[in-house]
Amino acid sequence: MSDTETVQSLADLKDLGEVAVADSAETIAPVVSNAPLRAQEIDAQGRAYATGRRKDAVARVWVKPGTGKVIINGRDQEVYFARPTLRLVINQTFQVAGRDGQYDVIATVKGGGLSGQAGAVKHGIAQALSKYEPALRAAVKAAGFLTRDSRVVERKKYGRAKARRSFQFSKR
Repeated sequence: MSDTETVQSLADLKDLGEVAVADSAETIAPVVSNAPLRAQEIDAQGRAYATGRRKDAVARVWVKPGTGKVIINGRDQEVYFARPTLRLVINQTFQVAGRDGQYDVIATVKGGGLSGQAGAVKHGIAQALSKYEPALRAAVKAAGFLTRDSRVVERKKYGRAKARRSFQFSKR
């Protein structure tokens, strides 16, 4: 059927819909990613390990299938991170991946403050989850959880009160 015949045979909108569906079926192919999935990295105990970092905090994180229990430095997450916002930061990775309550997390964190430690645990969970389930890597990466947040505190300079703040000026 040529273009002129198509234009002449279109009597109403139903015909237009049929032609559009026929054209789209011919031209649009399903988009499939050719990127190969990474290999699953699991230790002898069936856990995936990763290191997460944020500010001065470093977290060693192990993820394994379970009931959603998160243990940090031998304590439950409600005890270690008392603020609900910090617990929310930790669980963001599971919510983005759609895996709430399906994995247990064991983490040891050193350095920094509580907020930096929560960010480090989140980074470690994201890395370990993508190692355990390589298919989740795209979703976690799109949310930006696999990238280490490189912002750190600026060092104090001499002749200054803090990193950039100068001492108070006194005229006399």
